[in-house]
Amino acid sequence: MLQSIEKTRFLPTVEMTHSMNPIFYEFIIIDGCVKGDKLRGNNKQTKTGKNMAKIIPFRGILYNRHKIHNLSEVITPPYDIISKQDQCNFYKQSPYNIIRLDMGKSTKKDTDKNNRHTRAANLLNKWISENILVRDNSPSLYLTSVEFSSENKMITRYGLIALVGLEPFNKGIVIPHEKTFSKVTAKRFELIKACHANFSPIFGIYSDQNDILGSLKDAAGAKAPDMEFIDSNSLKHRLWRITDTSMHSHITDAMKEKKLLIADGHHRYETALKYKKWISEIKPGFSADHPANYVMMYVSSMEDPGLIILPAHRMLKKVQASDLTTFIQKAENYFEITTIPFDEKSRENARAQFISALRSNNSKNIIGVFIKNRQEFYLLTLKPQIMKQMFGKEISASLINLDVTVLTRLILMEILGFDQSMLDNEKLIAYSSSEEKAIHEVVSGRCDITFILNPTKINQVREIAEQGLIMPRKSTYFYPKVITGQVINML
Repeated sequence: MLQSIEKTRFLPTVEMTHSMNPIFYEFIIIDGCVKGDKLRGNNKQTKTGKNMAKIIPFRGILYNRHKIHNLSEVITPPYDIISKQDQCNFYKQSPYNIIRLDMGKSTKKDTDKNNRHTRAANLLNKWISENILVRDNSPSLYLTSVEFSSENKMITRYGLIALVGLEPFNKGIVIPHEKTFSKVTAKRFELIKACHANFSPIFGIYSDQNDILGSLKDAAGAKAPDMEFIDSNSLKHRLWRITDTSMHSHITDAMKEKKLLIADGHHRYETALKYKKWISEIKPGFSADHPANYVMMYVSSMEDPGLIILPAHRMLKKVQASDLTTFIQKAENYFEITTIPFDEKSRENARAQFISALRSNNSKNIIGVFIKNRQEFYLLTLKPQIMKQMFGKEISASLINLDVTVLTRLILMEILGFDQSMLDNEKLIAYSSSEEKAIHEVVSGRCDITFILNPTKINQVREIAEQGLIMPRKSTYFYPKVITGQVINML
């Protein structure tokens, strides 16, 4: 696995003020970019010789059901998939929508002392003082479920919201699988500095063949959920508070040998690390039991049938006309090209054929391409040994044959000439999990070229994360996303 670790339990040497017994896991983070960077640095170990991650119950802040009767009007998806139009819609839904805290609107009159972050902090305090938001009296683990439709079947995914002790990546306890955008982390840092709160949990996964969460499901099944609603995307959410300390202990014992991989939330984790460092520098007497040592996370089983990975298709803007003209010709040096022509009447049939061929060949390195002002879809199938011959010395074996690596390193960088700053520029590259939207953005002329991918497989994510490697950014799109506003953690 990630590293050789003996299976012994770590006992805390400090009092944890968030709750009673801390819960400890070993785990890994999962979400964004480049080559084959190793993150296993100078690992520090506990006295037992084992690196451990800490998970504890906490007193969450939740919407007051006596004042907020329709939770669907105040809950949102995570900020990173919310468009400006979505933001406006959520603002209109309710004056208490979590969007006003987690992704408030900016104005031209904003200053250092009056901006969307300071306004969010003022609103948070106001909502708490008015009992719109209420803090639980007892520490809890929060069991959640989300019910949704996939491939014409109803599926339910279960997860657990708790606090996790923050550790730097080089300790090998928490490890990212994707690179992040520094500008996004900077924006999130300003928000957390102003509000001193986690509004949206990081999403973690772990291997659970024995159904550890099953005991929590059984306990929850005996009572009505503390929260239940259907969101704007028709997903049904439920939440149960687990306050039984014996159940906490049972989960502790069952989970102590597990490794956790984070599926979503690299920016939030990096922001939490930065916040912890900032607080430790400005607060006299900062200690190990300070709330800034923890971040709110949601964890779910890797074997859960509701854990689905969708592809993150790329849509490129501002591509030179000459690069669009010569792209297919250049690509022929590295790929076998299949062309699917169409006219206006046959485009939908051609698109269906294009997507079907892409999906049915997912065991190969195959990438779909659609270029502006062309009446053709292209399927690019990588020729044997190309990646190894060109990049074998700089990219690890686990990463080199990922479709997203082929796209990033060979197509974007080698053929189209993107450098790292261009790869980092969100104004040049947009992402979508919907091939229909990705294609439509090119048809409409808003984008110049789109690359349609097959989803990364969960075993690929696990293998790469356990080796301490970083995947190309936006290699995964875990679905459904973990919602924002179900539980808030004060820092």
